[in-house]
Amino acid sequence: MAVDPRGVDLARLMAEDPGGPVVMLNLLRFAPDGRASYEEYSRRTAAFLKRYGGELLYAGDGGTPLVAEDGQAWDAVLLVRYPDRAAFCSMVADPEYQEITGLRSRALTEAVLQPTSPW
Repeated sequence: MAVDPRGVDLARLMAEDPGGPVVMLNLLRFAPDGRASYEEYSRRTAAFLKRYGGELLYAGDGGTPLVAEDGQAWDAVLLVRYPDRAAFCSMVADPEYQEITGLRSRALTEAVLQPTSPW
């Protein structure tokens, strides 16, 4: 399962850009003992969010779904706001940020990273 965006994913993100801010929905499923690695990634990501104008809006543990298909329970949910899609792409392409992405990759067995736009 893919857990990190690839170049083709980022190109599509920009091609579909409606302009304005983007809130990235993160649905996370941790590997065994992956939470500690993800927490370290989160701590180190804070500086990059600040650098690129991002803001963590919400982070919480997932509960038992009320309405979902089997397999759609998630360990954690995050909402992260960026001023625009270009800021997100710039952050994930930053060579210093790339040095910490292994923490995220090792922490997760599955993830959804979905851009959302305000109504």
